[in-house]
Amino acid sequence: MHPLELFKYCPKCGSSHFEIHNEKSKHCTDCGFTYYFNSSAATVAFILNHRNELLVCRRGKEPAKGTLDLPGGFIDMYETGEEGVTREVREETGLEVTNARYLFSLPNTYLYSGFLVHTLDLFFVCTVKNDDCLQAMDDVAASSWVPLDKIDPGAFGLDSVRTGIQRFLDTYRKSCNL
Repeated sequence: MHPLELFKYCPKCGSSHFEIHNEKSKHCTDCGFTYYFNSSAATVAFILNHRNELLVCRRGKEPAKGTLDLPGGFIDMYETGEEGVTREVREETGLEVTNARYLFSLPNTYLYSGFLVHTLDLFFVCTVKNDDCLQAMDDVAASSWVPLDKIDPGAFGLDSVRTGIQRFLDTYRKSCNL
């Protein structure tokens, strides 16, 4: 089911004449309002510790509960990507980000409470103040530092994170001539 099918009434005037306009919008024939369904912005953090191990989390909630993940989450209104990833890392791990550098983005879908949320996931490599102060908090069930040669992208539950991990590892291996 396309997410727009869940919206039956115009959010501006309440009319039931809220009809499919095209593949990404609905239009109200009563008041003329057109609603475009766009991706939500989210962040993902690659964090390496002083031993060059990657911070990996285990998801504590659906979707993909129990699978591996990286710290990150939705960007709040009025936040930059850098502010969002910094906040999410702090909320999920207790770590303080001192630098966040944008790497790339990937589209994703995220099933939340039966609603398919389309996201644009912004991947950052982050430096943290003290990598010894790691905690599993918020929606993270567990977190640990894993050597890069032990990372299995297939163990990550979200499509964009799996793809992003593989891309990160491929780039890392090329830069180190491995």
